[in-house]
Amino acid sequence: MGYGHRYTLRHEATVSTAISILQLVAGAAVPFLIVAASLTQDGSVTSVQEKIAFVRKSAAATVTTAVVGTHLFKLRNADPTPGLTLSTTGTGVIATAEGTDTDVPYEKGFNVLSGWDFNPSEAERIHVPGAGIIALKFRTAPASQVMQMSVTIEELG
Repeated sequence: MGYGHRYTLRHEATVSTAISILQLVAGAAVPFLIVAASLTQDGSVTSVQEKIAFVRKSAAATVTTAVVGTHLFKLRNADPTPGLTLSTTGTGVIATAEGTDTDVPYEKGFNVLSGWDFNPSEAERIHVPGAGIIALKFRTAPASQVMQMSVTIEELG
């Protein structure tokens, strides 16, 4: 079975506050599914439990705009430029101001030494409608450390 165009938004940064770390905003006519995500840390040897969530938003956070080839990557060279909205209130990394959270379709605790992987079955993939906003967010302030984060999506439009 074939699949739609897939893209990965990824970043590495020191995170120490309850904040949206990756935000994705679908193009007006380009809904998508979240097909995978991960979160690991670099440098800590301390066992600490943290909480991560996918949070839908009715108003976007202010973020550093994602750049294709720096933060946003095609999984196949032949894929077109993603339909995601790229702007400071669109697809980007590390919020400086939060938008308005609505529902939380997924939330999970994890140990930083083990990292966190989200690999849902096809039936459990989170759907984001055209112009929809979703963020990967620390719901509580994590212990300050360098985090490597990624979300892979499949565009449906």
